[in-house]
Amino acid sequence: MEKPAETKKRQGFHSGQWWVLLTVMIASFLGRLDGTIVNLALPSIIKDFGITVTEASWISTAYIIANAIFVPIFGKLGDQVGRKPLYLVGILGFTVTSFFAGLSFNLSSLVFFRVLQAIFVSIDYPIALSILAFTFDDRQQRAQAMGMWSAIFAMAAVFGPLLGGPLIDNFTWRSVFYVNIPLGLLGTFMALTFIEEPVKKIRGIKHFDIFGSMLLGVSLGTLVLVLDQGQSWGWTSAKSILTGLACGLTMLAFILVERVQKEPVVDLKFFQIPTFSAAIITSFISFMGMIGGIFLIPIFVQNYLGYSVTKTGFLFIPMALGIGITAQIGARLSAKIEPRFLTAAGMLWAAVMFYSFSFIDIKWGAMDVMVRMFLFAAGLGLGMAPLTNAATSTVPIHEVGVASSVLALARNLSGAFGIAIFATILSDATTSSLVALSQHSVINTTNQQTLQTVTALMVTKANMLAFSMVFKVSIFFMLLGTISALFVKESRRDFTSSTNPEEAMV
Repeated sequence: MEKPAETKKRQGFHSGQWWVLLTVMIASFLGRLDGTIVNLALPSIIKDFGITVTEASWISTAYIIANAIFVPIFGKLGDQVGRKPLYLVGILGFTVTSFFAGLSFNLSSLVFFRVLQAIFVSIDYPIALSILAFTFDDRQQRAQAMGMWSAIFAMAAVFGPLLGGPLIDNFTWRSVFYVNIPLGLLGTFMALTFIEEPVKKIRGIKHFDIFGSMLLGVSLGTLVLVLDQGQSWGWTSAKSILTGLACGLTMLAFILVERVQKEPVVDLKFFQIPTFSAAIITSFISFMGMIGGIFLIPIFVQNYLGYSVTKTGFLFIPMALGIGITAQIGARLSAKIEPRFLTAAGMLWAAVMFYSFSFIDIKWGAMDVMVRMFLFAAGLGLGMAPLTNAATSTVPIHEVGVASSVLALARNLSGAFGIAIFATILSDATTSSLVALSQHSVINTTNQQTLQTVTALMVTKANMLAFSMVFKVSIFFMLLGTISALFVKESRRDFTSSTNPEEAMV
């Protein structure tokens, strides 16, 4: 007869699982923080190394490409070689490479260590979700845990400017890498202490899909490259077209290869599950909107409201609070309300908030921005836990790592798409608005000072119209997300809480 304590633990009510959650949140926070905080240091790095802005852009581009390539690979490896050892390699490797990145002596060395950072941090996302899926047996508590874990992304976006500004101002750009070391060591110690290997039978990498991984890596790498560099190259330039063609051909080859692989790096059958596919699509759209919005706000407040980097960071605190609060509310309500309705409501509300941003103006103050960001984030946060839970609970337990990596990939790529689309629309809308204003304006003066003032006002007005246009277009994406969210139906069977030994073993 099963002991009461064992029954209670198996149902997900033991306190140790929350320590596991806190442990994986530390690594997730560090990985996402590094992606935002380093961008703030780029001007200082440019000055220190004597490089151009174009050259410095590879510090971020290389990180994004390497992360996109290796996320699905490590998601599969976690299912084959064990989650705890791979997780430890990830967080400890990231900590060590952060130290060496801080010691970089030129651009090449810094890009090299940034690539290593990205490789190690790409272990975290799929493995962390897989560990949570195994640790939290109770479906409702798992949803709450994933809601808390998902809020880390917003917190990292906020703390990037908050930490980065003072660190760079008072120390040097190298401090943005050194700040990872104490938290990384703490996360390593906690992982050793609290995380237990969730599966006992490991299949090994005998049938690992090397060819498929290479094709996927090339396809994802070229996709991120063209999204990141397309605007500077020109979307119709030879570089952009050839890079996009390479992406498309290798992706087609990848799909053909995966259909015949015994152990595919990404099981394409996942996409035949309506709930899984809808969750991936909705996650992609929601994160594209969130990251695209985050990308635009600092440009506006720093260039037109005159805010410093540090002060800009404070504007993002309400956004972190909005996601953090409603992510937990959404997780709790998902037990009473169908997750698809919660997610759809959140996406619809986010669309309304994007509409409110379309009235953007240089007369705005801090509260105008902060209130809107809080309300926008609150809408997105409502559906984060149900979406994450849906994507991981609709697949067999032994493939949850791969499912998590697909979700991670969708969210990572959504950021690249969001920035590329929003930045291009902003640039084109600014130019067209300025042309339209010039054509319909008559200046009856020859005074040079007056002409300069009027020209500056026209440029400012054109930029405000462009910002407004971007937010109006973004409403369309959020409405698409609202529709796709309605297809994230509750799974009849929660595979991640299955006790079937055949499903529980890898």
